[in-house]
Amino acid sequence: MARNTESIVKLSRKLGIPLSTKASKYMERRPYGPGQHGKSRRAKVSEYGTQLKEKQKMKYIYGVLERQFRNYFEKATRMKGKTGDNLVKLLERRLDNVVYRLGLAPTRRAARQLVVHGHFRVNNDKVNVPSYLLSAGDLISVRDKSKKLDVIHNSMRRVKDASLYSWLSLDKATLSGTFVSVPEREDIPLTVNEQLVVELYSK
Repeated sequence: MARNTESIVKLSRKLGIPLSTKASKYMERRPYGPGQHGKSRRAKVSEYGTQLKEKQKMKYIYGVLERQFRNYFEKATRMKGKTGDNLVKLLERRLDNVVYRLGLAPTRRAARQLVVHGHFRVNNDKVNVPSYLLSAGDLISVRDKSKKLDVIHNSMRRVKDASLYSWLSLDKATLSGTFVSVPEREDIPLTVNEQLVVELYSK
């Protein structure tokens, strides 16, 4: 299965956003771009460059490759409503993202790996496709044989509020959660200007 293998810290510094806890700590010490000229680089960014950066940010936050991302965009254009909002909502519905949002994995990368290895079920059916799109009411649960995995329990210990997201419901005791509804764009904590992504693809 194709995936991006570039350093998460390097990517974070390039895009200016922390893509992991490790990257966040690293960026506190070095809040500038990677490379020997990272500190002094002050080149003016073009309109295209700004749009491209927003697209790259969204791609790497959700962990999708270019062709996948383009497919999501094309699907978003065929849906009712704003294309940018639709794009974000589609990405939020991915199984690996929801596993991460529920706190069943420490990062989206970890969630993707756990899903691929078959540790989760959706409505009691085994699903090992990270890009699987959830629908309102779907139940996500940890497979019985996987309930002792340290990575899941360590991640759950960091979850302080089981109702952190209004569109998700978490049951920490059973290591399961429900995708209650598709969230509205304003409820999704994502620091990306998706309108710039729409403008980029609309050229």
